[in-house]
Amino acid sequence: MAKDIDFSKGKKPGQVPALARLQAEDSNKERITIRLDRDVMSWFREKTRGGGNYQSLINEALRNHIAAAQNSGSLDSLLEKALRKIVREEVKKLAA
Repeated sequence: MAKDIDFSKGKKPGQVPALARLQAEDSNKERITIRLDRDVMSWFREKTRGGGNYQSLINEALRNHIAAAQNSGSLDSLLEKALRKIVREEVKKLAA
């Protein structure tokens, strides 16, 4: 940032109506920085190519994951259930 710019008379975001409105709308949101694999980001961006927000889609995916883990008791038991199902299906195939 240039040292010769005087920001002393600048307004805070809450004092600018448009920015204040945006902050109020996102009061339940937290700004973070996260690094995700490119293929993951490509998938989410592709899903929203026709319109929508990939960040909202990622948030929804995380919420669904949390709900599934809470309903099953833990992520480990969710994985265990999936693995058991796969093993049962494979055993049935071998028995047939």
